[in-house]
Parts: sequence; C-alpha cells; structure tokens
Amino acid sequence: MSQEDKFIYMTTTPIPRLIGELAVPTIISMLVTSFYNMTDTFFVGKINTQSTAAVGIVFSVMAMIQALGFLFGHGSGNYISRRLGAKEFDDAARMAATGFFLAFICGLAIAVAGLVFLEPLAVAIGSTPTTLPYTMDYLGIILLGTPFMTSSLVLNNQLRFQGSAVYAMVGIVSGAVLNIALAPLFIFTFDTGIAGAAIATVISQIFSFFLLLFQSRKGGNIKIRFCNFKPNAYYIKQVFIGGFPSLCRQGLGSIAAILLNHGAGIYGDAAIAGMSIVSRVALFAGSALIGFGQGFQPVCGFNYGAGLNHRVREGFWFCVKYATVFLLFVSALGIAFAPQIVGVFRKEDAEVIEIGTLALRIQCISLPLSAWIVMSNMMLQSIGKAVKASVVSAARQGLFFIPLILILPYFFGLLGVEVCQAIADVLSFALSVPLCISVLNEMKSQKKKEKKMYNITK
Repeated sequence: MSQEDKFIYMTTTPIPRLIGELAVPTIISMLVTSFYNMTDTFFVGKINTQSTAAVGIVFSVMAMIQALGFLFGHGSGNYISRRLGAKEFDDAARMAATGFFLAFICGLAIAVAGLVFLEPLAVAIGSTPTTLPYTMDYLGIILLGTPFMTSSLVLNNQLRFQGSAVYAMVGIVSGAVLNIALAPLFIFTFDTGIAGAAIATVISQIFSFFLLLFQSRKGGNIKIRFCNFKPNAYYIKQVFIGGFPSLCRQGLGSIAAILLNHGAGIYGDAAIAGMSIVSRVALFAGSALIGFGQGFQPVCGFNYGAGLNHRVREGFWFCVKYATVFLLFVSALGIAFAPQIVGVFRKEDAEVIEIGTLALRIQCISLPLSAWIVMSNMMLQSIGKAVKASVVSAARQGLFFIPLILILPYFFGLLGVEVCQAIADVLSFALSVPLCISVLNEMKSQKKKEKKMYNITK
C-alpha cells in the first residue's frame, strides 16, 4: 500500500470499521505487553516477597524509560500522521529519523547514568534495606536495555500513526512472547533468580527492536534513514509539542509509583508487594483501553490534518461509548474476584492478599471513568492541543495522585494509600470533561462555518 493509498484509506473508510481494524492489533499488542510485564511479577513471586516488592519498585524506573520513549514516539508519530494527512511525505520522513535517533541517544545516556549511580537510585525509588539487594540485581540489568526500549517504543508508535498497526503489533508481541518463554527458563532452570527475569526482559526488548526496525521498511512505511536525521530546533519543538502529554502521563506515573513505594513501605514489604500487584493488574486492565485509544489516534491525526473534523468527533464518541461499557464489565469482574486475582501472584502470603484485595476493589470502582480521561487525552494530543492534553495527562498521576499520596496516609494510614488512585480518577474525570467538550464544540462550530461558506460560494 502506497502512502497515497493510505491517505485514501484513512480518510474515507467508515469510522467504526477503520478504528476497529486499527484498534484490534494495538489492543493485542498492549494486552500481550502488559501480560509480559506481569510475567516478571508472577514468576518472581515464586521466589519470595522481597523479590516481588523489588520488581514493583523498579517498575517506576521502567515507567520513566517508557515516558522517554513515548515522548519521542508520540511526538514524532503525531507529527507524522498530520503531515501524511497533508501529503507532505518528505517532511514526515525527516521527523521519523529525528524521533528514532534522539530516543536511542537519550536512552543510552540514561543507561550509563543509572549504572554509575545504581545504589543511590535504588534507594531513591523506594527500596527498603531488605529489598535493596534484589532491586539492584534487577535494575542493573534492566538499565542495559534502555536504548533499545526507548527506540522500540518510537518505532512502534510511528508505525501505528502511519496506519500500520499490524506491523507494530508483530514487533511488540513477538518480543513479549519471547520474554514469557525466557523468564521461567532463566529464573528456575538456570537458577539465576530475580536477575534471570531482568535478563529475559532485556533480550526480548532487543529482539523487538530489530524486528520493528525491519517492519518499518515494509508495507509502504517510512524507512528510518540516518541521512534524514536533522535534529533542528523546529523538529525538536514539534516532538515536545506532540509528546509532552505522554511524558507528563508516564513521567508523573513514575514519580507516583516511587511515592507509592515509599508510602506503602512504611507498612512493610507485604504492603509494597500488594500495591505492586494491584498496579500491574490495573495496568493490564487499562492496556486494552490504551490499545483501543491508540487505534483511534492515527484516525484522529490523519483526518484532522485533512480538515475532516466531523470524522474526528465521530471517532471520539465511538471510542468513549464502547470503552465505558468494556470497563464496567472489567470492574465488575475485578471486584468479584479480587482475592483470587491477587492470590495468583503471591498466594503464600495472606497479608499481601488482604492488602491487595481491598486496594484492587477500590480501584475498580473508578476504573470506568478512565474511558473518558484516556480518549480525551489521546484526541487532544493527536490534534496538537498540547496544553490541554498535557493538563489531562498530568491530572491522574500528577496533579491529584501525588498530593493525595502525600496527605491521605497521614490521616488514614494504609487505607489512605489504597484509596489514592480511585480519588485521583474521579477528580481527573471532573477536570477533563470541560477541557474536551470545549474542543469538540470548537470543531463542530468550524464545520458549521465551512458549510455556511460553501453555501454562500455556491
């Protein structure tokens, strides 16, 4: 399929069918990726509670690494989709190279800095004296894969924003499946413990990197060429405009995870482990929502770039409606089977199950609100409304969660830790509604003006 054919496909295919075709591969990618994120928690949980806690602690660093990848991936991808919608193909190719190489360079810098300051970093992200050795073993290896993780996320997102969700899915899912196979092999067969889980993760990330790089050269996609790498001020600015909301969401999520580790750590390793399990389960539940929204993003970018605002609005309402119904169903299952879900990861520790069960049930109550929050963020980001998108991105894990995790445990103890995310979700929903509605009304009024001008000229 040529780039011209992609333009026709993205701007003329009926919205429900188009989003469905693009969303199914991204949903599969997100679910499998989230599942393999849980793989380490599951297999490491067979070792001891400290190892389970250590994986949860290091997750905050992985979230920060992902934030960097999403900054360059979403920043370049949003720009690429709008340029392709405007048929400016050479400009899109230069942005693709810029986003990819900048992500690899920044990932390399983070890996070096993290390894040099490994122990202080492990303590800073919430390690207790009993979990510190496990955290250092796991984190030291994870950092080696940082440049491959960041640049893989860029390739994945650039493929999605070009409408090649299947190619992106193959690259991500293949690495995830490899990790699921390697983790128990290294942990148990080779008896490498928590370090084995990290080795399996890094190998799978490197495999995904090369497969995605290969996929980017197929199907009429933009090829990554070093000759197109021109990191001037304009392209860097566009990357930050398009990617800053993702950086806010993921970066603040990392800070929130660190504060959650510190807040739970006061109540022991079982509390850290329990909250870590709940975070991973919630991430898995939300991954399908993110995948659905990622199927909407290229539709949004292409059609907004082509001036077809009515298709953007139609796609938004389609996604919100079906995502809400899905999350209501997931929430009901989470509330009903919370003890069994938590027990899958650490059934040997009754305290972990008790803490995790209550936290999971509370979080499920507010989960359906994420449909509006996530779709609002993705639409605003894809059409270049960087300020509003950044506010929505920052709200859930930053503007609301961080103050809550610092205040509520002081008054309510461990319960204060467990209810923070649910309260943050409610407040984020209340903030995102007026921000998104104003943009939807703006696009609607533009359509009326265009129709009126057309009638006058006619």
